[in-house]
Amino acid sequence: MIPIAGSAYTYTYATMGELIAWIIGWDLILEYAGSNMTVSVGFAAHVVDLLDWFGLHPPATWITPAYLPEGMQDLAGKSLYHPGWHLGFNIPAFLVVLLLTVILVRGIRESASTNNMMVGIKLIAILIFVSAAISFIHPNNWHPFMPNGMSGVLTGGSIIFFTYIGFDSVSTAAEECRNPQRDLPIGIISTLIVCTVLYVAVAICLTGLVPWKSMVGDAAPVVNALKKLSLLPGGHSLHWIRLVVLFGAIMGMLSSLLVYQLGQSRVWFSMSRDGLLPKVFSNVHPIFRTPAFSTWVAGFVVAIPSGLFDIGTLADLSNIGTLFAFVLVSVGVIVLRYREPERHRGFRVPGGPIIPGLSVIFCFLLMAGLPIITWMRFLIWLAIGLVIYFFYSRHRSEFAPAPKM
Repeated sequence: MIPIAGSAYTYTYATMGELIAWIIGWDLILEYAGSNMTVSVGFAAHVVDLLDWFGLHPPATWITPAYLPEGMQDLAGKSLYHPGWHLGFNIPAFLVVLLLTVILVRGIRESASTNNMMVGIKLIAILIFVSAAISFIHPNNWHPFMPNGMSGVLTGGSIIFFTYIGFDSVSTAAEECRNPQRDLPIGIISTLIVCTVLYVAVAICLTGLVPWKSMVGDAAPVVNALKKLSLLPGGHSLHWIRLVVLFGAIMGMLSSLLVYQLGQSRVWFSMSRDGLLPKVFSNVHPIFRTPAFSTWVAGFVVAIPSGLFDIGTLADLSNIGTLFAFVLVSVGVIVLRYREPERHRGFRVPGGPIIPGLSVIFCFLLMAGLPIITWMRFLIWLAIGLVIYFFYSRHRSEFAPAPKM
């Protein structure tokens, strides 16, 4: 309905005005940055596992985040690092973001082709893992089925919610679709169905392979579970399955990083085009025709924290930003339905205001499952954004009043 780059920021601008749009745009910066930091740390953990498969063990200082709130243990439970800060930097996480930034600067066509290939490899690896893991499942690991009760289910849903950014980021490239009114709904809904089935299948197999407590704080739980089982009698076949899953997981995370970084740079581009950020963020490269400056800035904003922080801290920040963005998009659907009921819609949300209303309720419910420290960080981020808006953005936006002569 609004086929322009910017995703939730653009929707909010069209339905609820500039101030709310700024809030959601500032929130989306946190959402995409936090999610990519999280995925890049997971990517680095899988690269380290791949090196381990080939018998290579780089110094821990250069493959470990500088901040580890729960410390770090090896597979035998031996403590490698105590909780807190230590000398270290996650170089693989840092480098992968910069590498993908170069790909994105070169253009959407090259990015889409690369992404399609990596998604195909990822799907094959997931199917191989599920097929191989079924015969190694121990049903006792599912008892009790909800060890932490409904509150644990709620918290778990909150923790993994940043995976939904992939569906949101599809809409950030709306301007680059040939037929967005048809292609976007089909793409988002069909991938939601496929990903839900695959996600549930992997979760069932993984929790059946090893006790859930052994995966706490693990940035590469699937491959580490396969590694543990491959060392047991009769588990040698999993040694090769682990290699396939490692390769597929690395390709999958590369594709996710590519889409998330694309989405983040397009949000910055849209905000700059509306005057809410400096015009340099909407400058287009003369050769590649991409928002090169915003793409490079987004790359470094993600790459540096990825080398410093652990996966849990980054995931929580991304989750609360994602949930808040989804709340405002759902409200925007209701507002637009009543404000412009006759406007042409290529896709119409079924159920009137009921579906988006339920979306708002469930998003707030999931936000309630996040730690209080995450709420404090989120509110501080929003406060910083409001200061920037009132002292800079609202005076330079396209709707700002003309200066008096």
